[in-house]
Amino acid sequence: MFKKILIANRGEIACRVIKTAKLMGIKTVAVYSDADRNALHVKMADEAVHIGPSPANQSYIVIDKIMAAVRQTGAEAVHPGYGFLSENMNFAAALEKEGVVFIGPPSPAIEAMGDKITSKKIAMEAGVSTVPGYMGLIADADEAVKISGQVGYPVMIKASAGGGGKGMRIAWNDAEAREGFQSSKNEAASSFGDDRIFIEKFVTQPRHIEIQVLADKHGNYVYLHERECSIQRRNQKVIEEAPSPFLDEATRKAMGEQACALARAVGYTSAGTVEFIVDGNRNFYFLEMNTRLQVEHPVTELITGVDLVEQMIRVANGEPLSFAQSDLKINGWAMESRLYAEDPYRNFLPSIGRLTRYRPPVEGATESGIVRNDTGVFEGGEISMFYDPMIAKLCTWAPTRDKAIEEMRVALDTFEVEGIGHNLPFCAAVMDHPRFVSGNITTAFIAEEFPDGFQGVTLDAPMLRRVAAASAAMNRVAEIRRTRISGTMDNHQRRVGDDWVVTLQGESHAVQIAADKSGSTVTFPDGENLRVQSDWAPGQSLARLSVDGTPLVLKVGKVPMGFRVRVRGAELKVHVQSPRQAELAKLMPEKLPPDTSKFLLCPMPGLVVKINVAEGDEVQEGQALATVEAMKMENILKAERRGVVKAIKATAGSSLKVDEVIMEFE
Repeated sequence: MFKKILIANRGEIACRVIKTAKLMGIKTVAVYSDADRNALHVKMADEAVHIGPSPANQSYIVIDKIMAAVRQTGAEAVHPGYGFLSENMNFAAALEKEGVVFIGPPSPAIEAMGDKITSKKIAMEAGVSTVPGYMGLIADADEAVKISGQVGYPVMIKASAGGGGKGMRIAWNDAEAREGFQSSKNEAASSFGDDRIFIEKFVTQPRHIEIQVLADKHGNYVYLHERECSIQRRNQKVIEEAPSPFLDEATRKAMGEQACALARAVGYTSAGTVEFIVDGNRNFYFLEMNTRLQVEHPVTELITGVDLVEQMIRVANGEPLSFAQSDLKINGWAMESRLYAEDPYRNFLPSIGRLTRYRPPVEGATESGIVRNDTGVFEGGEISMFYDPMIAKLCTWAPTRDKAIEEMRVALDTFEVEGIGHNLPFCAAVMDHPRFVSGNITTAFIAEEFPDGFQGVTLDAPMLRRVAAASAAMNRVAEIRRTRISGTMDNHQRRVGDDWVVTLQGESHAVQIAADKSGSTVTFPDGENLRVQSDWAPGQSLARLSVDGTPLVLKVGKVPMGFRVRVRGAELKVHVQSPRQAELAKLMPEKLPPDTSKFLLCPMPGLVVKINVAEGDEVQEGQALATVEAMKMENILKAERRGVVKAIKATAGSSLKVDEVIMEFE
């Protein structure tokens, strides 16, 4: 077995590989850029080598710099993780030339399957069902528009060397095809150093289901069943699960066998993933093969008990697989929620900054399942604008899908993140969405269910009452604490009242509290009683309560006369006031937000790539005004209505903060 391996990656996947390597008794080497000098993967590894400036194209994807780190440390093998150089055949070939083992497939297999155009041609020749499209190289936007018309709208414009949703656009007409081609080409060049683009038919109402394959160097091929990855936005996965709630055993077997046949056709070894688009009739079409470890591999590990990173290392070391297809059963159900540094209230735009609070739920066995969190950050660390916005993968396992979802709900409620915008509320909203719970999902789920973006969650009446009762009980505890602090020397303290008005989500509830040593009984005007028990103390940011015998977890912050409460994707200001305070509060004027309609504001921290208009120009609704890049994604900012540009405050190359003015309109 290898004595030392280098991980040519960063973030959570580098940490993930290091964990398994340590369990196997293998020394690890981390590489890092300027931005990652204090990163978690650097702290976890046995050695670390600096490889250059913060941008990935000056550090993590520069083959010569990785090779220099390999030589410097004497690493015998390299694990590439995902992204960066993981599907770069030149990198695999350079390692082979150096006599260093690449923990992944052979370079010819990367060339054949890692390139989406080549892989589709091979799949077609092998008789695999593929999505209609144009597999040749596309010279310019005019040709892209012509081909899109021939294939038939809608079409998917994709980077040949792409992955992780980068370099992908859906076009429904000529204008979107022209615009999408250029953006995809730019993103592909920036992220992968390869700007080749192809076009295929976009299958409407599709499910994205992928098969995990594993192969050794002795001719053994197995599939570790499927993952459902249909909850996506901007073609990037947000929620994954294993197995799929849609597949039957016959379809699962057919897809698995076809995936193995395709891998066998190109002499594939190591872990790889064959992605399929599946329609409503369970017809499946080959989409692409990812010749690397997938981001969502933990859900497969949770239902099979197989450590995929360990298997990759063992295969690279020449060992045969220790199990056969018949040994791979589906045990229970697993869910994964990707924690992104993206603000769901701002259309999921990237958010950067310092993690002032980062407290994941405790990993390990629970009363009814398992919680796992793959992460690459820590409290106090910085989220950089230079890399992918995903900072953690929260996973749960349980014997059934319903129980796995419930485990995820609780885990999301207990996950504390402060300092940046993040998508935890959105993930919680998905877990409670009736359509998701039923399993009736497609890749259009987010677009269809959140057409106007994510505006937060409105709690139903029963949950609202539970939160109101919990808040009243917590307020009583806080009031008792305040009376003790402000009490006189002779211990005569003011009495905490029993009557309170709880206001939340636009509703007010007049309640009475009867407290005893084990908890409080909260009575509502209609006579309903809710029993609240908890050991919460003022100042604690997480409140674990029992309301009428049912667990409730609240993230709690203090606001005047109440709390900021977050639960199940909802964020509430809960005011708990005496009847007189509540009466006076109704007389207070409402503070209105400032009018920003005459400004184009930068929606996230980023770099201005292009200004499309000039001062004095008349612009139309939907016209492109500027392009801003952040976290490897280009964002085209468009006019919301007709107007005239009065002043331009930023130029191409400007680095802007969130809400900084780009231009002003008359």
